Amino acid sequence: METPLRDTERTPDAEPPAPEEQEPRPDPARRKRRGPGPFLLLVLPTLTVVLAGAVFLVATDRLSGLLGGDDGDQAPAPQAVTDRVDPSLLPWLRKAADRCDTLRPSVLAAQIDLRSGWSNDGAALSGPSGLAGFTPAQWREWGEDANGNGTSAPKDPADAIMALGRWDCALAERMTESRTRGTVNGDLLDLTLAAYDQDETAVTKAGRVPPKALPYVRKAKQLSRQYAQFDTVPSPLPGAEGPPRDGYLHRPLRTTTLSSAFGTRRHPLSGVTKLHTGVDFPAPQGTPVTAAGPGTVVFAGLTRAYGNRVVVDHGEADGRRLQTTYSHLSALHTTQGSTVVPGTTLGRVGSTGLSTGPHLHFEVMLDGHYTDPVPWLDGGG
Repeated sequence: METPLRDTERTPDAEPPAPEEQEPRPDPARRKRRGPGPFLLLVLPTLTVVLAGAVFLVATDRLSGLLGGDDGDQAPAPQAVTDRVDPSLLPWLRKAADRCDTLRPSVLAAQIDLRSGWSNDGAALSGPSGLAGFTPAQWREWGEDANGNGTSAPKDPADAIMALGRWDCALAERMTESRTRGTVNGDLLDLTLAAYDQDETAVTKAGRVPPKALPYVRKAKQLSRQYAQFDTVPSPLPGAEGPPRDGYLHRPLRTTTLSSAFGTRRHPLSGVTKLHTGVDFPAPQGTPVTAAGPGTVVFAGLTRAYGNRVVVDHGEADGRRLQTTYSHLSALHTTQGSTVVPGTTLGRVGSTGLSTGPHLHFEVMLDGHYTDPVPWLDGGG
């Protein structure tokens, strides 16, 4: 009788019992290999084509041209805005801008660009028409036969350009009057463009460029820089360079002391930070204020912000209109239309209007633009 084998005496060929619920381990040698992922399948062919193309371009010496190199063919430059303008219209732009100091051909070109994109087609018979987009009512007020062909039409480019110039210059004149009276403040061109975009009432009511007009004013001025070559005599912005000669004007007071210089500052009364458009000369109440140069008094009266104010027009200085202003006077000793020479007493130092104490607020304007008065003044009184 054979004795049964104990567990410890099992033959080597016998397999031990597998533990309960034990998963069999996969054989590493039989593990399935994964194929290339979708990234490689999609991107690798593209990279191969790009690299092959780059090699070809380098081999044919074309890559540097595409990248803007000196030896390759340059990519075509974007079309300049000036290419849209018929050269025959340039004399009309210059003639229209010559109607007033505020305008430049580049500004008129920018307005037309924004209005019509230099397209002479009108959207509707009753709506805006022509390059400058005049409505029938606007054309009745501003339209004329500019080129003498016997008709006055908004779709006649010469007529339209000249009409836009008349309109702008009329607005500039009225904005100049309002600014002289102290009812509005700001750059004359900005005020003119704002009045064109909205209307004069909106500008006068706001006392400056109204918020609704700011986008148009900014676009027009930015675009005008792209048309700068249309200006008859390209030059820096008024006031960017020095006066015709140092000491072109005499000091309105016998002092060289300034209490506030030209430039951005926080207004001592309103608290608003903005351009201080002139310089302030401190002086005792009643000190005589004299004309800085020969000219004609174009305004002498009481204003809300400037108090008693005098504006003198000195004519042209190097082809630009030169004006000086004298504000916060306690008394006026001149009248509108008076002719003055250096040293003529215009009034006396005071503190009228928005003022914190006796002083003279003195301004110099070139073509309606404020500029630093100091370089224009001589060293003495």
